[in-house]
Amino acid sequence: MSDKTSDKIRVGFIGVGNMGWPMAACVAKAGFELSVADARREVANNFVQQVGGRAPDTLRELAETSDVIVTMLPTSAIVSHVLTGGDDNVFAGLKPGTIIVEMSSGVPSVTQELAEKVAALGATLIDGPVSGGVPRAKTGQLAIMVGGDDAAIERAMPVLSSMGSSVLRTGAVGSGQATKALNNLVSTGGFLIGIEALLIGQRFGLDPAVMTDVLNAATGMNNSTQKKFKQFVLSRKFDAGFTMGLLAKDLSIALQIGRETATPTPFSALCKELVLAAQSMFGSDADHTEMARLSERLAGEELGGT
Repeated sequence: MSDKTSDKIRVGFIGVGNMGWPMAACVAKAGFELSVADARREVANNFVQQVGGRAPDTLRELAETSDVIVTMLPTSAIVSHVLTGGDDNVFAGLKPGTIIVEMSSGVPSVTQELAEKVAALGATLIDGPVSGGVPRAKTGQLAIMVGGDDAAIERAMPVLSSMGSSVLRTGAVGSGQATKALNNLVSTGGFLIGIEALLIGQRFGLDPAVMTDVLNAATGMNNSTQKKFKQFVLSRKFDAGFTMGLLAKDLSIALQIGRETATPTPFSALCKELVLAAQSMFGSDADHTEMARLSERLAGEELGGT
């Protein structure tokens, strides 16, 4: 109906990859008027055919016909190019009052610089990276960490709520991306120490599946013990849906923030080096849960299946 909030907001979604596709699909399902763009034109066309919406010929046209623009792209450098670079970009059609929601796992300092450029054009950029992976992207139950102007966040909230079950305000623009990177750092530390504990336990004679159950009933419980060890490591599936390369990027961002704030991070640096070693061994496209295989090779032992 015409009085629905979704009918009043036109959304442009840039980047319909592994995460962007299901996120944009949730936006479409919520009833927003949706335009999509992707570096691979055929992917944008396939989205329109399978899900709906439209795929404008240019980024300029997408910007001209959008009230809220979402970017879900691999790096801050690509986001910068999409917004300001080349012969065709978002800034060419950006209208005053438009809200750009930068949902990539980007570098906070770069995002803050982009926000200043957007503000100079009379629009507003907020950042809203996500946690939850492809499964929760498909169901619209992502956790979204949002930084930026409160009024802009409120205006974008209907769009954000279509993609996430929890929208967590983190502070000024760039704070969402900082929080996301630091969250993934904590998650990685829990994973790596947990795998080492399972290897110690198995060598002692413990069943790693039983040990995982004990961890989940005791103080060693974390996201990896609950949702990764049995599902992707002990099963040997290694298909959680988040790549080693993306995790390495997030940890690099977290450590960069550490350097910028002059914070000593010896354990964090070790976690990053282990991930980089796993990335070198198994490739950037390997699932991040294959970090366990690095620990197994160091131990000369493979964790038993379930």
